[in-house]
Amino acid sequence: MNLEGGKMAAIAGNELLEAQAHIWNHLFNFINSMTLKCAIQLGIPDAIHRHEPHPMPLSRLVSALQLHPNKTQFIYRLMRLLTHSGFFVAQKVPKNSGKEEEEEEEGYVLTNSSRLLLKHNPCGATPFLLSMLQPALVEPWQLLSIWFQSEDRTPFHTAHGMPLWEFLGNKVKDGEGFNAGMASDARLVMSVLLDKHKGVFDGVASLVDVGGGTGTVAKAIAEAFPQIECTVLDLPQVVGELKGEGNLKYVEGDMFKAIPSADALLLKWILHDWSDPECVRILKNCKAAITSHGYKGKVMVIDMVVGYKGKESDSYETQLFYDMLMMILVGGKEREEKEWAKLIREAGFSGYNILPILGLRSLIEIYP
Repeated sequence: MNLEGGKMAAIAGNELLEAQAHIWNHLFNFINSMTLKCAIQLGIPDAIHRHEPHPMPLSRLVSALQLHPNKTQFIYRLMRLLTHSGFFVAQKVPKNSGKEEEEEEEGYVLTNSSRLLLKHNPCGATPFLLSMLQPALVEPWQLLSIWFQSEDRTPFHTAHGMPLWEFLGNKVKDGEGFNAGMASDARLVMSVLLDKHKGVFDGVASLVDVGGGTGTVAKAIAEAFPQIECTVLDLPQVVGELKGEGNLKYVEGDMFKAIPSADALLLKWILHDWSDPECVRILKNCKAAITSHGYKGKVMVIDMVVGYKGKESDSYETQLFYDMLMMILVGGKEREEKEWAKLIREAGFSGYNILPILGLRSLIEIYP
């Protein structure tokens, strides 16, 4: 027996089967994403929501969806997986069969996760989910090994021949879907921040939302704090046609060149798009903005701090997934605390404080 054969012999019985199951679980992990996307596209969460406060029987669910008659038999199998994954709860309900003997069938109710997927939920995650699973963003994963052996900056470039931002600018439908996903996430984050942690804005008279897009975050802050002068800074092609009102205004600019002065700067999900040297450039401009003209404010970064809650936490694997996503799409990265500390120090700041108050992400306050 050769050496490899000896090693295989050592992995016998249950251990061999457990190793195979481990591989299979990872092999088919993508099915979780695709079945969830399917459920949203079919309108399953909204159909169950319309049936509340009672569990929705499978037969009613099938009739509420626009299905080909030959496909109705398969919905149970889709729901069985989604129930196992925690998106719905199955309950037995009486079956309206017309028979004297009462029969039961499966019925479904929503969970907190599926409520977050309802179409009209203002903090809904559906736009973000659909944007991340659009074919253009999934295709680069097929080319990951090819990218490792090429000179391309990202697997996205390998797949599409251009950077993500250029691609989204050229493909209107993809770009709109991506922007809708980012806006939905911004609404969710700000709803938590402004509901539970308003104190982070104490003493702030002026704020710049750096790379703030169309201003979803800044609008929420401006509405919650009429006394704060809010500015959205982004590229001319993003904010050139937008008009502010009240305590909200838009400014054309480039964060790599200069940032308007203010008491506080907010960078939500910005720095993870960029390499370490690029982040240092941005942060140096941030320091100049909060220390000029008599200001001595702070920089507020909303981003992941990988492993901050411990590597055994439920969020750790998701953070690792997202780090790979940033590598694939834009060449960015999610950072551990030591990596954040290095960037902050190199940009010339004196200190920082991590507030792990936003689930997978944290609010990092950086001081001059």
